[in-house]
Amino acid sequence: MKFNLEYTAENSDARAGRIQTDHGEILTPIFMPVGTVGSVKAVNQKQLEDVVKAQIILGNTYHLYLRPGLEILQEAGGLHKFIHWDRPILTDSGGFQVFSLSSIRKLKDEGVEFRSHIDGSKHLFTPERVVDIQRIIGSDIMMALDECPPGKSDYSYAKKSLELTNAWLRRGYARFKETEPLYGHSQTFFPIVQGCVYPELRREAAKVIADMDVEGNAIGGLAVGEPTEVMYEMIEVVNQILPKNRPRYLMGVGTPANLLEAIDRGVDMFDCVMPTRNGRNGMLFTSEGIMNMRNKKWENDFSPLDPDGTAWVDTYFSKAYVRHLFIAGEILALEIASLHNLTFYLWLVGEARKHIITGDFDKWKPQMIEKVTRRL
Repeated sequence: MKFNLEYTAENSDARAGRIQTDHGEILTPIFMPVGTVGSVKAVNQKQLEDVVKAQIILGNTYHLYLRPGLEILQEAGGLHKFIHWDRPILTDSGGFQVFSLSSIRKLKDEGVEFRSHIDGSKHLFTPERVVDIQRIIGSDIMMALDECPPGKSDYSYAKKSLELTNAWLRRGYARFKETEPLYGHSQTFFPIVQGCVYPELRREAAKVIADMDVEGNAIGGLAVGEPTEVMYEMIEVVNQILPKNRPRYLMGVGTPANLLEAIDRGVDMFDCVMPTRNGRNGMLFTSEGIMNMRNKKWENDFSPLDPDGTAWVDTYFSKAYVRHLFIAGEILALEIASLHNLTFYLWLVGEARKHIITGDFDKWKPQMIEKVTRRL
């Protein structure tokens, strides 16, 4: 993987870059649709390519390991071939999923022992095993195994958690360097900065990772219960240390405003389930604000979903029709809303890139944040 930093904004840490992988190019800033089990919910791969214009999608190591399982994935020739997707894929290590299973997992120096949420069977993820699994999955970008402490963890817990994450990181990276890809394309390994809401721990983690000089780095453990302003503070702390010539990936974040604020602070890559999850529940994000499509106010509004025409559905379907689909419980409502929101997110980061390049990002961003945070 190669990252070229092409533009930096004036009066901001925002950047525009270009990531080259064996499965194609990624223009940053970029949003990555989440396809946890090899499927972006309610959206097929052709739609991701032709409508959403997704440049990279996510899979999840924990979920793919459990189902369909490693034997099927390897027999298929890796996740790209299994799901018929020839663009880049990033896989999360499963650390966050295991964190969310606190009642059925056990942390130890060796790794994390957990029970499957599907059948209760017992499994062990070590840093080495997680690398091996991601070799079998065949993702272009694989993540290190980490522990994600809750946003309100006390300092003592956060420090012990970071020590464990850093120990796992060293072991995982060693495993990555001693193994080879299985399917003829290169893979890269991203460490994850943890440290909860404590600046000194975040700095410590960022310094450890910066010294590794790998091809890209991630910021984890945010948007897990801490105040939004604290999240922004932690991004600033970390990005003062992480290399400027490497992409920075903020994991699991977030709202359109979160994306713009994080881009302003030097983040390049994002993922979040919000556009599809909220879309399936009737919430649409637009260039003029947020709409609840179940509201009666849209009942006889025959105007496009987004007046700027940022999504393909805007030229086909009215607010009144989409509301009707939600009220009627039609599956098409979930598809339209998911496509709309994903297309809007990709449009938004694309617009951010344009304004970074033209040099007026600092003027455009506050105007856009005011719009995308409105409730319509």
